[in-house]
Amino acid sequence: MTKQEYSMIEQYMISCMDDSAHDREHIYRVLYQALEIAKTEEDVNYDVLIAACLLHDIGRKEQFENPALCHAMVGGDKAWDFLVASGFAPDFAHQVKHCIQTHRYRKDNCPESLEAKILFDADKLDVTGAMGIARTLIYKGIVSQPIYSLLPDGTVSDGEGDEAPSFFQEYKYKLENLYSNFYTARARDLAKERQGAAADFYHCLYREASSSYEGGSQELGKWIS
Repeated sequence: MTKQEYSMIEQYMISCMDDSAHDREHIYRVLYQALEIAKTEEDVNYDVLIAACLLHDIGRKEQFENPALCHAMVGGDKAWDFLVASGFAPDFAHQVKHCIQTHRYRKDNCPESLEAKILFDADKLDVTGAMGIARTLIYKGIVSQPIYSLLPDGTVSDGEGDEAPSFFQEYKYKLENLYSNFYTARARDLAKERQGAAADFYHCLYREASSSYEGGSQELGKWIS
């Protein structure tokens, strides 16, 4: 890929990004993580990988405006249109489209090409560890969802089995279970290095929230007749 081609794709990506949890720095982290993973694999098409990493979240705005849409499917179509209109070969655009449309975790739409698997892993790495916690909290704030929910007895739920969305619910449903869902060995190793930081944060936050309610509600009861 030439510098001119890279710059053209990069500028289009920047024009599409409008989400602080999925901003351009997320894109660069995914790209750099993908290149780290690619070093341990053979026969990687770096042009396809780089283009797919840069463009993988360009459908986020459409999904945010209409949650019924899938940003991966929208983004793949947008990437195809942009690349073909910009003079890239249809076969190249098709490979990039496949990577983008399979980067989101869906059992019925799994990545097949090596480049798609690397993008999938690199994107999921950015939801692991401390970075994943930070990004999830930012997103929960954007959509006005709480850190935790309360159980019927007034205590703080740890998120397990919750239906109401919250950070704790997201941790139990998604973040805690990410670490075995990688295609490449390098991504699994990187994820394991980050796992402890995420677990420590969750457990500390849960203890702090729980202790506030346990001690505070008892103390309040002394003063309310």
